[in-house]
Amino acid sequence: MTDVLRRGRASLAFSFFTQGATFALLVTRIPAIQDRYGVSDALLPVFLAAVPVLAGVGSVTTEQLVKRVRPSRLLRWSQPVVMLALLGVGAGGQVAALAVALAAFGLAVGALDATMNMLGVSLQRTYGRSIMLSFHAAYSLGGILGASLAWVGAHWHLALWVSYLPVVAVLLPAALVGSRFYVDGGPASAKSTAVATDAGDGVGAPAGGAGVVFKLLLPLCLVMTFAYIGDSTVSNWSAKYLKDVLGSSEQLSTVPYNVYMVTTLVGRALGDFGVRRFGAVAVVRLGALVAAAGFAVVAGASGAWVGMAGFTLLGLGLCVLVPQTFAAAGRLFPGDSDAAIARLNIFNYVGFLVGSPLVGALGDAWSYRGAMLVPMVLVLVTLVYARSFATRTDRYGDGHERPRTADVGQGSNGL
Repeated sequence: MTDVLRRGRASLAFSFFTQGATFALLVTRIPAIQDRYGVSDALLPVFLAAVPVLAGVGSVTTEQLVKRVRPSRLLRWSQPVVMLALLGVGAGGQVAALAVALAAFGLAVGALDATMNMLGVSLQRTYGRSIMLSFHAAYSLGGILGASLAWVGAHWHLALWVSYLPVVAVLLPAALVGSRFYVDGGPASAKSTAVATDAGDGVGAPAGGAGVVFKLLLPLCLVMTFAYIGDSTVSNWSAKYLKDVLGSSEQLSTVPYNVYMVTTLVGRALGDFGVRRFGAVAVVRLGALVAAAGFAVVAGASGAWVGMAGFTLLGLGLCVLVPQTFAAAGRLFPGDSDAAIARLNIFNYVGFLVGSPLVGALGDAWSYRGAMLVPMVLVLVTLVYARSFATRTDRYGDGHERPRTADVGQGSNGL
């Protein structure tokens, strides 16, 4: 069983890595995609908005599908669709072909994001300790690789399909082979027992079969939305902010997002240790405070290098919020964690849709410095909902792990 879990964890981490690389290859080549298909500036936002909207539809559909099909099976086949859709984006010649490829990408990525996090939460529950951040660290590493390969393609003026084909040719078969080792969650009866054990402690939800109570999930949905508003602010506006507001060179303006990705990777690689030592609530609170400090530094920066320091803080702070939000949903509804995660995943895309136009509109109407204070305030609201991330360990208050009664006898895996 130990080997099964270790292989399951490694294969799922590779899936996160693959998705990070795939998504980065798409979003970092948007100008090249626009040029290839002759998409006007007026039409481009429609295409860009369609992807997260359809991803939300895919996540909602996944919530229903996992009642009949194992998440591991959905993940196994949604990941190749995402990669083939990426290749379709690079190889098509007509706007209609781009629309079809992006639609397939959006629908499949909604299922992919939901099922990856479902398996991550169930593995963490089986391990009995925090490992969720390590999966998202693999995603960040893949994103760095994808962005680097995109830079190479742009630097050498390679056709999109030439940039995409080698990546898909390597990662797609590797992901299919790795998918043989995915580990699904335990039986429903075990989940129900875990819920019953937590009954009365103020954090558990009704036993399996009672469904997801949206009122209980709402605080986590808000945190997810605020985190992605912050993330989309960095990805969409950091280069423009550094160049137009802080007066950096065009070359230097490309650095903040890379710095943000690297610090996100570092924070996630170390974050699980912090959760095990200090608890999820403390880590989420610290992440929110560091991210808010990052936005404050960016808004008040006197020059490009000070602004860069702010984006560094943002990566270290925001990186822990999303993985811990998924993990908290799994703890909150252990009998229905798959449904809770699929529903929570929708707010990933809500934050992405809201963040970029919100900052842009405020920047044009007011100032970009002032616009940076809005995601700062939203991230700080996370502090209000921090107790939603509480685990039993947090409630003991001494930082030491103590198994639930339902977990006694299940911890012999040595993991």
